[in-house]
Amino acid sequence: MATVIFYEKPGCINNARQKKALAAAGHQVVALNLLAEVWPPERLRPFFGKLSVRNWFNVNAPAIKHGEIDPADLSEQQALALMLENPLLIRRPLMQVGDSLMAGFDQQAVDQWIGLRETKSYQAMQSCPSAPESAPEPSCCGHD
Repeated sequence: MATVIFYEKPGCINNARQKKALAAAGHQVVALNLLAEVWPPERLRPFFGKLSVRNWFNVNAPAIKHGEIDPADLSEQQALALMLENPLLIRRPLMQVGDSLMAGFDQQAVDQWIGLRETKSYQAMQSCPSAPESAPEPSCCGHD
């Protein structure tokens, strides 16, 4: 099995589920704080591979949810500059296995990449858990 370097936002409910799924599949997970890392553009950009710029972003980040930033209108350089200023904008998790990199936790893509065991607990591991409108939003979405 693989050793997965897993850049997360500590306390994120989905990142915890994703790490659990990786471990259940037999992978060793080394969790690091995405928000505390130094991300020069040349280090961050490769995680996004062939994804379109709009798919580089954490859609639950407050600046995106409130319409302050529209990822569809940004160049790669603009997107990276914004993410370096505000790491909450970065789509999570960022994962590394050897020289191979991935952003986000698309269950099917992760399964093809390094293998996952199927289980019901994998549902909705890409998006933030829903909460009633009256409840405060979970801290995993970019809110502290």
